Amino acid sequence: MIFLQVSPVVDEASPSSTSSFEILDMESVLAPYQEVQPHWFFCRQADDNTFWLPFSREDSDKLENSCNTVAVDGQRYDVHVKERKCYPVYWEQAPTEVRRCTWFYKGDKDTRFMPYPEDFSKSLEEAYMISVTLNEWKRKLDFPTGETVILHNPKLIMQYQPIGLQDEWISSPSEQTRPRTVKRGVDNISVEITDGIQHFLDHYMSVLCVFVLNDFRSASLSLLASHYKRAQQDGLVGRVEFLPVNWRSALHGDATGVDKDIQRITLPSISRLRHFTNDTLLDLFFYNSPTYCQTIVDTVASEVNRLHDLFKQRHPEFNGAVSVVGHSLGSLILFDLLTNQRTGSETREGLSSWEPCCLKCDTLEQALSKLGLQQYLDTLQAENLDLESLALCHDSDLKDLGIPLGPRKKILNYIRRKKLLEHSQFHRAQSVTSAVDYEYFDVGIGQVSIDYPQLAFHPQMFFAFGSPIGMFLTVRGLKHIDPSYTFPTCKSFYNIYHPYDPVAYRIEPMIVSDVDLEPMLIPHHKGRKRMHLELKDSFTRMSMDLKNNVLGSIRTAWQSFARLPAVALPPVIEGETTTETDLEETRGRKSTFAETSVSAEQTQQPEIKVGMLNGGRRIDYVLQEKPIESFNEYLFAIQSHLCYWESEDTALLLLKEIYDKLGVAFEQPQQ
Repeated sequence: MIFLQVSPVVDEASPSSTSSFEILDMESVLAPYQEVQPHWFFCRQADDNTFWLPFSREDSDKLENSCNTVAVDGQRYDVHVKERKCYPVYWEQAPTEVRRCTWFYKGDKDTRFMPYPEDFSKSLEEAYMISVTLNEWKRKLDFPTGETVILHNPKLIMQYQPIGLQDEWISSPSEQTRPRTVKRGVDNISVEITDGIQHFLDHYMSVLCVFVLNDFRSASLSLLASHYKRAQQDGLVGRVEFLPVNWRSALHGDATGVDKDIQRITLPSISRLRHFTNDTLLDLFFYNSPTYCQTIVDTVASEVNRLHDLFKQRHPEFNGAVSVVGHSLGSLILFDLLTNQRTGSETREGLSSWEPCCLKCDTLEQALSKLGLQQYLDTLQAENLDLESLALCHDSDLKDLGIPLGPRKKILNYIRRKKLLEHSQFHRAQSVTSAVDYEYFDVGIGQVSIDYPQLAFHPQMFFAFGSPIGMFLTVRGLKHIDPSYTFPTCKSFYNIYHPYDPVAYRIEPMIVSDVDLEPMLIPHHKGRKRMHLELKDSFTRMSMDLKNNVLGSIRTAWQSFARLPAVALPPVIEGETTTETDLEETRGRKSTFAETSVSAEQTQQPEIKVGMLNGGRRIDYVLQEKPIESFNEYLFAIQSHLCYWESEDTALLLLKEIYDKLGVAFEQPQQ
């Protein structure tokens, strides 16, 4: 509780208390006191700055009428009302403070109003009630902490800092006496307060990037309001939910101790660049280690399934689709996971029939018996194959022996899982690191030879941001992706990248290597291209036109000169005819070039099927660089790898593809 002293402010020009009371009694009517309407706020800290943001009106009303735990912000957080603490539901994070706010202040250099603590606000409200009831203003409130608040009138209330009290934002002694503006009630301050969930999106990021994900979520909500306003009003679309998946905690910190070891050998120079390489490249090395690769995919799959189950528990009415997004290495993990998913009865069979005891066979006969393939024992023994030599066989070898596709798959799956069992047992006995093995099945996709867990749902779409998938597949020895290949449980795949991203690689050239396709340019969220790109295209077309016109004129002049007689000039009539002919040829060339230019411009993005990874649609999508980025691509290379979470163009592309599945097109807002 805060104790304060209330006293009137003496003003020589003011009338006496008696005369003032008489004037008010004769000429005015006292306005009745109305209790202030509270609104609940939550605290957010970013870059050593503290921000207080309002809950939605619906959440604030629920908090006001409850004294227990309340789910807020799309049920991503639980607020313990008695503790005044907000806890995240889907990820690990320290709880943040919440307040029941009624009074606010803003300093001279503040950009937004900040709420007072609840005890402080209660004291202000009591003094305000007395002033309104008695109609006595210019009251002075002295707080034990040294602050002074003066209620000049209902519309003008100021807080003054004492001379000896320094605030963090005070940069000079002259600023000590600058007052704060004090406002009563959330309706008197400038703050935006927002008023079913149809699509749920998993997103692969560390918990350290939760605030970045919040920005991406806010951008999507803003674009939803501007580009899908009518559809939202008609109830055709709901908002998209974004949830972070934390898998890096299983590798970093105290989990492995590698971070400390790397820090000891890291050079002190160019610290930001080295931090980026340590943070990015170290995970790539982890993923190529058979010891950690299994840990990574197990952590990702279990965390995704946990989030999916938890979301369904908190939203039992949800019947929308689920999509996944992977950034950097996360996209490669997703690619390998989705490549190794099983469907329907295959999943149930795979989960039940491959226990470790089923893999422990000493002879070829025992192995075939457990697989139910005893009829092929004679065929394999005729080639002098035993269990050890069978493990060296590939799909083509078994096919040459006349074994059908189904039994071949069972044998190859048995061999792969037996190797995994032996591999894990070996590494439990000895702490060593060896090279990763890769299996190449008849689908034509190289994949890490580990045991891939199954997801609890079938993703509708897979978005890869700044992805090294193309590079990893090439390093694995895969030069070509079969155009007929598609993920078993996901039918849409988008490879989205910034043109200066040093980690990003393309996918389409690995599918259609005989066609030189430019990536699909992601439109600006306000429409068309960025201005500097339009100017660049215009100058390119102008230079091409000028070049062709100059070359055409030189060619025409040379041909005319070559047709001149060696001894005498031609007659005037013939010369005129030749000139007219040359002009006609020049016009014809110009017309042909113009038609060619228009035709080329119309077919700049040819309609061509680029395999079935995205259902025959384009896969590679490139963002438009900003004007300042085009001045020096090296300077913005690292930043471009992290730009996707701040990009409204990226958010709009996701919304467009998601809502296109529902048959809802976006509306381009008028400029």
